[in-house]
Amino acid sequence: MSFYDAVVPAYLQMLNSLIGLLTKAEAHCAARKIDPGVMLGSRLFPDMLPLSKQIQLASDFAAKGCARLTHSELPSMPDTEKTFEELKQRLAKTIDYVKSFKPEQFAGAEAKDVTFPAGPDRTMTLKGQQFFSAVSLPNFYFHATTAHGIMRHNGVEIGKRDFLGAN
Repeated sequence: MSFYDAVVPAYLQMLNSLIGLLTKAEAHCAARKIDPGVMLGSRLFPDMLPLSKQIQLASDFAAKGCARLTHSELPSMPDTEKTFEELKQRLAKTIDYVKSFKPEQFAGAEAKDVTFPAGPDRTMTLKGQQFFSAVSLPNFYFHATTAHGIMRHNGVEIGKRDFLGAN
């Protein structure tokens, strides 16, 4: 299996499932006459980030992960989304961006140095494989899982199959 095959499909599967989860959360709000802003601002605990930010961060880890692994220019996506539709559009743009990468761009990426922010005033450098498996992918799944948890906690009828999305 190529490094491309390990990276790109993992991001795409979850980005697509997040669109499906948001669609169900939006329908849940409409059916129960819940202000969508309440759902998008929901958190699992007061010191955690809200649903909207969890989606934005999942999007960032996928897009910036691919960019860093291929030494491409980092995409700029300001966190301005305030509605379900805007968040779904952001995910769709991220999917298009991730799909734009070609397998040859990942050739040798697992052994190349990847430098990334590791706090407000420092950076860290890891080999591509270590960056992907210890930083990018775990953070991506953390934010996707937290988004699922927030929606489920707020009564959206979703489960594991919705989280995994269509294979």
